[in-house]
Amino acid sequence: MKNALLRLILLVLLLPALSGCWYAVAAGAGAAVGYKAKEEGYGVQSPVAKEKAKTKHDKDEK
Repeated sequence: MKNALLRLILLVLLLPALSGCWYAVAAGAGAAVGYKAKEEGYGVQSPVAKEKAKTKHDKDEK
């Protein structure tokens, strides 16, 4: 009984401490995958397309 209670208290105390570590592990894994993907030639593309700036040549055609 005493051993089970000690384990429960230890679990309750350690669980909140470990929850922050999982965020750090996930961020590190994401950064590593992003770095490796960039090495392989993959890149990020914005879903919003910007209008290209009109050049002097385009303005003269109108």
